[in-house]
Amino acid sequence: MKRVVYTQRMDIYSERNEVRDASDQKLVQWLLYAGYLPFPIPNAISIDNEKLQSWLLSIKPEAFLLTGGGDASERNLRFLLERKLLVWAEGNKIPVLGICRGMQTMAVFSGANLERVSNHVALRHRLCGEIEQEVNSFHQYALTQCPADYRVLATCQDGVIEAIESNKLPWQGWMWHPEREDPFQQDDVLRLQKLFG
Repeated sequence: MKRVVYTQRMDIYSERNEVRDASDQKLVQWLLYAGYLPFPIPNAISIDNEKLQSWLLSIKPEAFLLTGGGDASERNLRFLLERKLLVWAEGNKIPVLGICRGMQTMAVFSGANLERVSNHVALRHRLCGEIEQEVNSFHQYALTQCPADYRVLATCQDGVIEAIESNKLPWQGWMWHPEREDPFQQDDVLRLQKLFG
């Protein structure tokens, strides 16, 4: 099984003075279902470049998944980690999938901007373009334009960009959450397997 390193959101528990790394168990189930071995990466490791490099060399990731949850404009340890992972993936030609916030992070990394949108939270809509399927939607921000060296794979009917693909690297971004589908959509699984190999 190929090793997939996935990022985690940061949940703040002020009453305990804790910041916890977290991910939905459904994400792990989706990766396992698709045939991958998932490895969560701790956000705090982004502080120390040497330890991060050592961690990556030990795990030997064959793909990265930048997960959803949170706002890509937040400048925290997760933001720092995901940027470092994108640099590492770019230098090593590692496949990357960005889901929701992960797609936003990829786009911002490549020079795009985000804007607030309405009618994209807790609903379903149909995609138009190369990807045509009904998907869930849980995002308050969207890309203002397609990043340079990317192409649009799908938009929503209101024109919001819902999926992108790099023209140079094995990278894609999807604004929906495939792990939240019950059952998992086979189109998403097949697309992931094509991307990650």
